[in-house]
Amino acid sequence: MEVVHKIGRRKTSVARVYLSQGDGKVTVNKKDLKDYLPTATLQYKVNQPFLLTETEGQYDVKVNVYGGGTTGQAEAIRLAISRALCEIESEHRIALKPEGLLTRDPRMVERKKFGQKKARKKFQFSKR
Repeated sequence: MEVVHKIGRRKTSVARVYLSQGDGKVTVNKKDLKDYLPTATLQYKVNQPFLLTETEGQYDVKVNVYGGGTTGQAEAIRLAISRALCEIESEHRIALKPEGLLTRDPRMVERKKFGQKKARKKFQFSKR
């Protein structure tokens, strides 16, 4: 099996995933997954596509990710892995699609407007 390359995005994070046959080692920016994403919740998010398709421990994953925070990066990685698994085996789509793992989350941070404190919050108003 050759290496499968896919891209996943979330907020301002971009993850490039290289999936190859192996023993389940996940490397993110040349670090182990447990070192790069220390919380169990984020590690679960990254491994979720493998758990749903029952393929944990079958593929090595090499990830280059940049931009955004840890949650956005973890969800970008999850999307890229899901897309890669669907390319390898089209049957995986049946397990991943109902869980919403193949959908690009379009929510982005709303920009700050001039004359306001933040995107929606206004400066304090004084009547007198």
